[in-house]
Amino acid sequence: MFDGHPTLELLFEQLGLDSSEAAIETFIADHQLDQNMPLHKAPFWSQSQHDFIISHWKKDDDWAIVVDELNALLHQNDGEQV
Repeated sequence: MFDGHPTLELLFEQLGLDSSEAAIETFIADHQLDQNMPLHKAPFWSQSQHDFIISHWKKDDDWAIVVDELNALLHQNDGEQV
């Protein structure tokens, strides 16, 4: 069980992704979502990543805040390619 304070870096670790600052920035830049695409339905998630995201969002626990942060970051360009 996780007893610390969730961060974006820890979320990336939980999702099995590189959690370095540069890797997170690259992931966010490369995975912008259209405004109408919910975070948990993004096509790039594995089933386990999807399940982690949706379960913590539904629980509205401490992880939900970080999931919401990731959601905002992945929707900041409304899916426009930069």
